[in-house]
Amino acid sequence: MLSPRLHHFLDERHAPYATLTHHRTVTAHDTASATHVGEQLFAKTVMLKIDGDMAMMVMPAAYRVDLTRLSRALGGSEVEIAQESEFKSAFPDCELGAMPPFGNLYGMPVYVDARLSGHPEIVFNAGTHTDAVRMPYAEFERLVEPQTLWMAHVM
Repeated sequence: MLSPRLHHFLDERHAPYATLTHHRTVTAHDTASATHVGEQLFAKTVMLKIDGDMAMMVMPAAYRVDLTRLSRALGGSEVEIAQESEFKSAFPDCELGAMPPFGNLYGMPVYVDARLSGHPEIVFNAGTHTDAVRMPYAEFERLVEPQTLWMAHVM
């Protein structure tokens, strides 16, 4: 089942999307495999603290965030990976680690790695470890209005 907040948001805006149900997975790599989507198309969400404030970094599952590069891209901001205990309460309608890359629904900025924008569609966790959403990348960008940067490197 989709996060209720995400489901309402997508339906209210008449966004084209498909729900993909899969066996329970925890890692982005396993979810990409379970949904039969390559790691270049599956978008994982990494929670960050940027100058102490929560933010989302969205990137292909095959990549890892480069904190130094991201800090430079943001003008020297202090950037660190957030601990689960620091953000779990920010997503009351999601399973921990399965939040969709819609920070705008949770009051936080979203940064997306430019490699995702080159694909016609995007697949991401939908709030549970058994559901994902597939939608046109352009639609994701329209709805979320993320800041696009080159910030990741291959794992």
